[in-house]
Amino acid sequence: MALYSAAAAVLEGLERGDGGIKSLVYNSRFPHVRQLYALVSETLRYAPVLEKLLAGAALLQAEKKLPPQLAKVLVYDLLFGKGLKCGGRWKALARRHRARLEAELARLKVQQKVSSNEDLLAPTQAASPAAAQVPRYVRVNTLKTCVDDVVDFFKRQGYSYLGQAASVEELSALSGKKFLLDLHLPELLVFPPQTDFHDNLLYTSGHIILQDKASCLPAFLLHPAPGSHVIDACAAPGNKTSHLAALLGNKGQIFAFDVDTKRLATMNTMLMRAGVTSSQLAQQDFLTVDPGDPKYSRVSHILLDPSCSGSGMVTRLPRDEAAPSAERLRALAGFQRRVLSHALSFPALQRVVYSTCSLHQEENEDVVHAVLQECGSAFRLVDAFPSWPCRGFAAFPGAESCLRASPATTLTQGFFVAVLERCGEGAAAPRSLLVAAEENPQHGEGTEPAAAPKKRKRKKQRVKE
Repeated sequence: MALYSAAAAVLEGLERGDGGIKSLVYNSRFPHVRQLYALVSETLRYAPVLEKLLAGAALLQAEKKLPPQLAKVLVYDLLFGKGLKCGGRWKALARRHRARLEAELARLKVQQKVSSNEDLLAPTQAASPAAAQVPRYVRVNTLKTCVDDVVDFFKRQGYSYLGQAASVEELSALSGKKFLLDLHLPELLVFPPQTDFHDNLLYTSGHIILQDKASCLPAFLLHPAPGSHVIDACAAPGNKTSHLAALLGNKGQIFAFDVDTKRLATMNTMLMRAGVTSSQLAQQDFLTVDPGDPKYSRVSHILLDPSCSGSGMVTRLPRDEAAPSAERLRALAGFQRRVLSHALSFPALQRVVYSTCSLHQEENEDVVHAVLQECGSAFRLVDAFPSWPCRGFAAFPGAESCLRASPATTLTQGFFVAVLERCGEGAAAPRSLLVAAEENPQHGEGTEPAAAPKKRKRKKQRVKE
């Protein structure tokens, strides 16, 4: 029942204007934020239909103690979701009215001359074409298992493994219970869009992480060597932190900062489930962290994914947040420039990755250009991942070294990534495999070592079905 009560509380908060869906979900104290976010999002998407069903079935008139927002959540899961999972009197109440609600749903379909539930939605409420075409990406958590074992597990569950993809087109053609190994990232499996693994044993045990491909790029391109000291400057909800820990093999130190206590608590639970032991979490604004503190004297890598407009998130609901105003973009960009400049002030820093889930040049290329101009010749922009198809806008000379991602070109969420390295004799950063690949004659042009991983046999925890 806690899930439905939490979802109803979020809906009530949205109605009062207490905040956006993301902030209300993260502040809800409900432990499974993704599950809650999904239920709230879908209930909102079906809200006009649910209101018609409640009115037609006269449910609120018959059950005067049933709060309207809770009624919407219950009816959504009863008729359009996975079925009611809660216990208690509200479950019994909803089921008591099931026949009347189903009859009203059938009448509504006849009235609108449609056959499916999705067809009841107006075009602005239906899932966006961009969201519908993005595959389900599954990152194998190498702290607990390996790609081969996860592939074998899914095969035993009836999935058909097609090997490593050779093109983005192969990813877009996935359907049914087929899956591939990604063509770019060596520990990323790709399933058809909207495949749900939230109840899968591999997910609940932390052996796999449900993470969009574009969101995997920052840690992958930062590429810290095992033993490195790393800062994750704006860390919650923790997917990138867990990815860094996996790349480090839990050898080294990750200092993870976030200002929100509740988000950090959720993150801590997630990292424990993922087997991360190399991180120190701190409720602190990264801008207040002292680069001269001896504690951070060995920090050589920083992952910086600051607050942004979120305009690249194709799964965001149209009614969630309005498009950012010019004033809002200026404020965001100002903050982003300050935090990137602050990152570059750490004395031992060799490499920093700056990323956003924004489509706006003001938050991306313009921020990188401004900060590079401020720091003079101390840092340079790295032409990382040369074979990545979507590059930065031509906002300044060299901006094509930045990476962009989008549903249309890369079958991912909208994203931006820039890699900066320290310049100067004796201060060159350890370059990622992706950059070094271009100087390695054993790899063909346009390929990277990570793009064609060999099968690895690791002794890790095996998950039994």
